[in-house]
Amino acid sequence: MDIKKTIADGANNMKKAFEWTLNEFGTLHTGKANPGMVENIQVHIEAYGMTQRLKDMAAITTPDAQSIVVQPFDKGAMEDIRKAIQSANIGINPVPQGNFLRCPVPSLSGERRLELAKRATQMAEEGKVRVRNARRDCLESLKKANKDKLVTDDEMKRSDKEIQTHTDKYTADIEKSLKAKEAELKG
Repeated sequence: MDIKKTIADGANNMKKAFEWTLNEFGTLHTGKANPGMVENIQVHIEAYGMTQRLKDMAAITTPDAQSIVVQPFDKGAMEDIRKAIQSANIGINPVPQGNFLRCPVPSLSGERRLELAKRATQMAEEGKVRVRNARRDCLESLKKANKDKLVTDDEMKRSDKEIQTHTDKYTADIEKSLKAKEAELKG
């Protein structure tokens, strides 16, 4: 059994959990315009009978801190995109302006900021659970190899410490990102 590969796979899964958490944080509306707020909205295009993510069918920019501009690659999809953004329930009401949609980002109330901070904490906890699950899967694989005498007890202890180091690092990274997101939400 290749211990280094098993540990590297575990660390990679932990990294993916961390990146997932950052991506989830990006969807939170902080009062500042951010393309991540709308880019993964699913848009159903009636004319083609298909559904795609907004970022795959439009250029998304933030000309200033209070608005997002969505410029569809196909002008015929503008109304479908407008409806999708409106129905995404993120508090953004797109306004058609020529060949693009301007999406004003409203400032947040104190109550909404607390609600979003709570949601960020839930996302961080989910990310930490994913990191711990990656740790558990990696350790189970090594314990099975140890039981089958493919890994010595010393290698097992060394590997356990290394896996725990990765776990601690990614858990701390998630916590650090949560603190930054909470500070951003507080304005």
